[in-house]
Amino acid sequence: MASQICYAQSATPGATLLKPIVITAPREEDSFSSRTKLESLPGGTSYIAAEEMPGAANLTASKAFFGTPGLIVQDFFGGNDQPRIQIRGSGLQQNPVERGILVLQNGLPINRADGSYIVGFINPRQAEAIEVYRGYMANRLSANVLGGALNFISPSGITSPNTRMMISGGSFGQLNLSGQAGATSGDFDGLIQADFNRRDGYRDYNDSRRFSVSGNAGWHLSEDVTTRLFASYTDLGFDVAGPLSKDQLKSSPRSVSAGPVVTPAGAIYPGPNVIRDQPERTASQFLVGSRTTLQFDKHILDLALGFTHTDDTFRFPVSSGIRETRGSDLTGVIRYTIESTDKNALPIFESAAYYTAGWADRKNYLNRSGTKGEHFGSNKLDATTLSLHANLNIPIHRNLTLTPAISYSRATRDNKDIYDSPTRPTLAYRPNDPTQLLPAGAVPYDSTRYKRSFDSWNPSLAMTFRPVAGQTLFTAISRSFEPPTHDDLLATVNGTPNSSAGRPNPANSALPAAVFVTPDLKAQTAMTLEGGWRGNHGILTWDAVAYYAWIDNELLSLRDESGVSLGSVNADKTTHLGIELGLKAQLTEHLLARIAYTYQDFRFDNDPVRNNNRLAGAPPHFIQTQLQARIIGNLVMQAAVKWVPARIPVDNMNTLYVDPYAILDLRAEYRFNRNFTVFGETTNLFNKTYASSSLVVDQARSDQAVFLPGDGRAFFAGIKATF
Repeated sequence: MASQICYAQSATPGATLLKPIVITAPREEDSFSSRTKLESLPGGTSYIAAEEMPGAANLTASKAFFGTPGLIVQDFFGGNDQPRIQIRGSGLQQNPVERGILVLQNGLPINRADGSYIVGFINPRQAEAIEVYRGYMANRLSANVLGGALNFISPSGITSPNTRMMISGGSFGQLNLSGQAGATSGDFDGLIQADFNRRDGYRDYNDSRRFSVSGNAGWHLSEDVTTRLFASYTDLGFDVAGPLSKDQLKSSPRSVSAGPVVTPAGAIYPGPNVIRDQPERTASQFLVGSRTTLQFDKHILDLALGFTHTDDTFRFPVSSGIRETRGSDLTGVIRYTIESTDKNALPIFESAAYYTAGWADRKNYLNRSGTKGEHFGSNKLDATTLSLHANLNIPIHRNLTLTPAISYSRATRDNKDIYDSPTRPTLAYRPNDPTQLLPAGAVPYDSTRYKRSFDSWNPSLAMTFRPVAGQTLFTAISRSFEPPTHDDLLATVNGTPNSSAGRPNPANSALPAAVFVTPDLKAQTAMTLEGGWRGNHGILTWDAVAYYAWIDNELLSLRDESGVSLGSVNADKTTHLGIELGLKAQLTEHLLARIAYTYQDFRFDNDPVRNNNRLAGAPPHFIQTQLQARIIGNLVMQAAVKWVPARIPVDNMNTLYVDPYAILDLRAEYRFNRNFTVFGETTNLFNKTYASSSLVVDQARSDQAVFLPGDGRAFFAGIKATF
């Protein structure tokens, strides 16, 4: 390949304008590239290049992050819907997960201003690389989360000056189409890409689809100034197939729950009535932004501006109703860096200022057998976040660097209740005949208005030792901070699987009960001690990090024994202990092995109700292995195993568990020539029946519908063309 200059849109301060990288075959990493810089930081980080992601027919988040230590993805419904992504446990207990990670696209957030995000907007297919920042590493991006940050780097006309197309499909009605075209002309480059996928799904009520188009254009205005414009649009929709009880999971994993069954001894199988309520989510997001980088000698200034507009309609089961949210967010980022005179050292000084403001209109409606019912809530939601960060990288001895840092964050959450009726309507179905409506009801209006603010100073101190080139040892102590989102602060409550919010007794339409709860939550904070060793030697490459976090006021989103929301609360004290280990070995010229192991021990700390129980939803052990072999010529075969060897608690009382499981996938790819490649994939080869995830509840019942089935055996194939 001809030599080119690559400008990676890294989220690392000062990395948007990189020194030239000469690309040959094979690619050399001798420059201080985005990957090298990320791996030199004193904390948990990973860099995932597109060529390291599996050649899957549908590149979901769980497949793209396969083999990344410390990053846990638990599939919900198998498609591009709402998998639970968690780093170090932040946001673990939300259903759906909408908090705990800052998600960036080319350094600009897809998160709303209050920190919430829609995980289905994540599209690894359109990324040439993904940066992973775990724990306090996200502070340098001015993030207000405990978990970390993900930055999806788009290809450009410089890095991909060609045309690419792919078509694939297979089991469960899966169809994927994607295309990309890039070009350069003098100091200008541009790229556009589009991606469409749909599937009928493994289960009876499991359709999903996503369309995404994005583009960017860059100008090299002078030797010292570059600018790049970005735009993207994503339209997402999926059925929420819902959970099953353990008995239903084992006997009929493709089915969906029809709600509690009334018997002479009482109701059994508590859970949502998916057949009647038809829960689903449809959402779209438009993002436009720019990044301009100025470099003068060792001084680098990066200016970014972004705007997003998000439409989100979530049809929950009847207990929560239908939630419509439409809003916009404006973000500005300034990053300033002073580079070191040593090209292989971290910058002398790094700083960032981040400000985002968002506003949204939210309306709530009753779910009347899958259709929009009466209006019962209207709110105007505003949020702002200001974050400042600065750090030094001080050489105190040969190959030894001290990194003191300080961050400041201030967040506001304002809610104006503009509902204009003296009562809020309710509805309910007969528990013993859940298709028949009971008489309509109403409860008195109670304002949900609130105005909250949160702020925190977050210092950290780290030390890095690089004994030889390519190896980094570090230790760090840090403080992190995460305020609640509007979804934490405003929740529907007092519903049942057969009645709407505000009606805890379906038969009693006049029983006074709150429809919404607005808890006076505190921001969660953490002190974390961690250490690690990254490097390579001979055939081995490794990444090992251990951490222990003391967390105050951890945000928990609680649900009752029927799966209905109880709202969010602050736990008093919790502890998070973890090990994140990745190992890669080039066993022979044609044989590559990888393993990622994540250990998690997240516990309450002498809680008056939950004692020292494990926090629900976190796999204690999460193992992913991969063996790749180049058999003959251009034929590559790959075997991948995901193994969860220990039970996962479903509830915080630790009475119900997800059973251990192991899944084997096989893939093969054959490259005919430089233009055409075909590939095939078999997932869940042994057709294992298992729960890929679960709802997270506070106190579970043994017959409760909380288990989310993983896909059964499936076959896929496709073809890729490059010109």
